[in-house]
Amino acid sequence: MGERVRIVEVSPRDGLQNEKQIIDTAIKLELIERLVAAGLRNIEVTAFVSPKWVPQMADQAAVMQGLQTHQGVSYSVLTPNLQGFEAAVAAGAKEVAVFAAASESFSRKNINASIAQSLERFAPVTEQALKMGLKIRGYVSCVLGCPYEGDIDPRRVAQISKEMFDMGCYEISLGDTIGVGVPDGVKRLIESVGAEVPVTALAGHFHDTYGMAVANVVAAYALGIRTFDASVAGLGGCPYAAGATGNVATEDLVWLFNRTGVETGIDLKQLVDCTVWISTQLDRSPSSRVAQAISRQSSASRTAE
Repeated sequence: MGERVRIVEVSPRDGLQNEKQIIDTAIKLELIERLVAAGLRNIEVTAFVSPKWVPQMADQAAVMQGLQTHQGVSYSVLTPNLQGFEAAVAAGAKEVAVFAAASESFSRKNINASIAQSLERFAPVTEQALKMGLKIRGYVSCVLGCPYEGDIDPRRVAQISKEMFDMGCYEISLGDTIGVGVPDGVKRLIESVGAEVPVTALAGHFHDTYGMAVANVVAAYALGIRTFDASVAGLGGCPYAAGATGNVATEDLVWLFNRTGVETGIDLKQLVDCTVWISTQLDRSPSSRVAQAISRQSSASRTAE
């Protein structure tokens, strides 16, 4: 059996949360179904955060209620605190995620708490999750740079990641929130974090602000990372990082791994169809290179016929 990677699809939550127009619950649920049909098996579907701060996630309970059960498919939700966790559990969540920042300034602007305070908030969440037999995932944002502090010391990321791992997070997703990372920085980051947390428990979450996301995925893969977060059509961004564009496009990663003989379990054609569909729903053209190329090929084939 050859090499395999696991892709965690974050478009229903991370991808849609910053859209200005409110997306209908039915569209979110259809997006999730289309992603499942394309072969995605790990999907972050919503966030149990205050609608006051993230209006797009106000329908979190309705999304959970409308989810279809599929064998082998895991749905996760973001929970910022115990209140959010309890609401997520009441709605039927089986996997939750908590998030911290590697930058003090970003942490304070994003969740109005210091890094230490944010970790204190997670302790009762992880404790309850483990008691209930639920899986809990950890995110660390701004791991390669912060809009307020600039470059981030990898040792700080390693320390925060270790604390979250020791709390009970089965996996730590390292997020280049503003997309300033380059392969050399990724290498230093993973070597530093990997000294504190097993590399097998790390995931890469790269944004494509400067077009470096795929290169950073290649660098992370070379260092043993086998789980990557991605968003169909490259949807996403960050409301606290001016100019930050979306996550790496899922279809770009599937193309990359297909061409290098690494198994993803994802059907690229169905995924690109999903990209075109959601882009149409959002009244825009697909932005990822792979979706554009495959769409042009399909159009040319139809014309030739």
